[in-house]
Amino acid sequence: MSANDKNRAVFLDRDKTVIEDPGYINDPDLIHLLPRAGEAVKMLNAAGYLVVIVTNQSGVARGLVTEDRLTEIHQRLRDELGARGAKVDAIYYCPFHPEGVIEEYTRVSEMRKPQPGMLLQAAGEMNIDLTQSWMIGDSAIDVEAGQRAGCRTIRLAPSEEALEEPKADMVAPDLYAAAMLVLKQ
Repeated sequence: MSANDKNRAVFLDRDKTVIEDPGYINDPDLIHLLPRAGEAVKMLNAAGYLVVIVTNQSGVARGLVTEDRLTEIHQRLRDELGARGAKVDAIYYCPFHPEGVIEEYTRVSEMRKPQPGMLLQAAGEMNIDLTQSWMIGDSAIDVEAGQRAGCRTIRLAPSEEALEEPKADMVAPDLYAAAMLVLKQ
């Protein structure tokens, strides 16, 4: 299989990238898309990119949300995007944290950003060419995870935060603006 047969993807952080972040979300009713997030995902879908959410969810390790409840939360997110004609192809999450209180989830994990584990797993399972893909998120750990995986990166940030290391390839004020940058490349 050649590189041309592989998929391109846009990896998205979840909180403060696609949805509002009121703190540890443990109820589907707390899912509220950020302005124009649905439009952004729909544009990426139309351009042929797979859209994959990669999110650290230490609330599982901390005992604040169960994996079953997280599944419900992520279904609500899919439903909210779907109502806007947008689709997420997959959601990967890391439930682990070294300071958790739930023993089975209390550990260091290669899946936890800034490690690239979720992106690498998605690439293997979804036939993604990481060099033709993007990571978009609001924090330095999102940028680092994307860089470690070999993706181009966009940081959602006010200009002063964009100066933090590691530096993203590009900076945008929100997901819609970031999607426009991806589509111009």
